[in-house]
Amino acid sequence: METCNISLQGFSNIQYRKQRSGNAIVLLHGFPEDGTLWEQVVPVLAKGFSVIVPDIPGSGGSKLEEQEISIDALADSIAGILEHEKIEEAVIVGHSMGGYIALSFAEKYRKQVKGLSLVHSTATADTEEKKAARRKAIDLIKKGGKEPFVRGMIPNLFAADFKELHPEIIERQIERGMKLSDTSMIAFYNAMINRRDRTNILSSADFPVQWIIGSEDNIVPLSSSLQQSTLASVNYVSLYNCGHMSMIEAPERLANDLNTFGVYCYNR
Repeated sequence: METCNISLQGFSNIQYRKQRSGNAIVLLHGFPEDGTLWEQVVPVLAKGFSVIVPDIPGSGGSKLEEQEISIDALADSIAGILEHEKIEEAVIVGHSMGGYIALSFAEKYRKQVKGLSLVHSTATADTEEKKAARRKAIDLIKKGGKEPFVRGMIPNLFAADFKELHPEIIERQIERGMKLSDTSMIAFYNAMINRRDRTNILSSADFPVQWIIGSEDNIVPLSSSLQQSTLASVNYVSLYNCGHMSMIEAPERLANDLNTFGVYCYNR
């Protein structure tokens, strides 16, 4: 894939990877990751699609100048990439926080959305309990506790059996998570706290919506995902025997499911 760097209004440098070969699919990573999260998925999709993989501003090679950012502003950065690439429509895939950005994009740039895939994500806003947990984590990070925060968080993203069988993968993800700056971590958590409920985007969607759901996901409750998956008029629902990280726990199946969904969206 080719690595590109562009500047947009409000963002001095945004880095993304691309491979142009057909209709577009955009892969938006979650927290505390960068675009390399999709490295096992991209090769399958790149056989038939133009794949765009941004580092969300504040992660990887993309800068975040401000200490505060909103999910909507992050969605604007994705729109800027597509405009730069002269891509008029795309299937938008969002993992976890990337799903929040994808939903905002679908609200603000509806005509550019060919399909929406929510990978271990949710359209609901944070509960008060979740907001309190995020604020507690922010306080810990501000006090210099980024490493214990990351070391406590990352293993919880995976299914119990996967953690036991692949401790080296868990450690690698911890090392990747530690690369995210304290400032970005705090900015992302505040953005997530302040985001709005966007279940209305699902109920009004005239584009297909795909749900990738982990039966052992400790972050997004299974019951909530299944309930939301009934809201859109055209839904693709896949239940995985994994946690929150199917692109690592079940990359081949995820790649094939995303590919099938992308083909459907462009040929319906």
